[in-house]
Amino acid sequence: MISNLISNPLSFIIYIAALLVAITIHEFSHAYMADRLGDPTPKLMGRITFNPLAHLDVLGTLMLVLVGFGWGKPVQFDPFNLRHPKKDSALISLAGPASNLILASILSLILRVASPIGLISPISLIESILEPFIYLNVLLAIFNLIPIHPLDGFKVVGGLLPKHYYDSWVQLERYGLLFLIILLFPIFGTSPIISIISPIVNLILGILIPGGSGGIT
Repeated sequence: MISNLISNPLSFIIYIAALLVAITIHEFSHAYMADRLGDPTPKLMGRITFNPLAHLDVLGTLMLVLVGFGWGKPVQFDPFNLRHPKKDSALISLAGPASNLILASILSLILRVASPIGLISPISLIESILEPFIYLNVLLAIFNLIPIHPLDGFKVVGGLLPKHYYDSWVQLERYGLLFLIILLFPIFGTSPIISIISPIVNLILGILIPGGSGGIT
């Protein structure tokens, strides 16, 4: 992605804008859902805002720019303020990826509406702007749905498990960061996490983007 700064500055600027939007909507949705379910912690920490600066994580943003996947600053919430801690924690975690997929779907509809009336050509401006937004929102959603702590998928899966399995699942939280580092580390030139998420990301992008362009290779 950094190479685009030199070879195609406009493309790089669009990518950064798409990155900021994807992270902001993701983290805002976590904070908003937590507040709606009874926990004021994110609101008190200033996370119910569309200001990207409140949601950027330095390492997570750098990873997105350099290697194509990453994360925002985690939204902190207190399960003791929730009426149903197990279920509500899962809903709060799911809100982030769900918001990214909803936004990607809305942008896809704009592309599909514009295409039949001749507003889209292979090099059209609207296509070159919206495709990175769709791509990054899908990528951020699917990456965060991986069921490894601290990613959202860990709590989403926990919320679906029966109580007698849930207690054992929570014990895996302490090993989550180690598992994630192992998956991020390139093996034979490719990060295992790319092999895990690329088929799903490419499938969704093939549906959302007219002509099926884009995707992880």
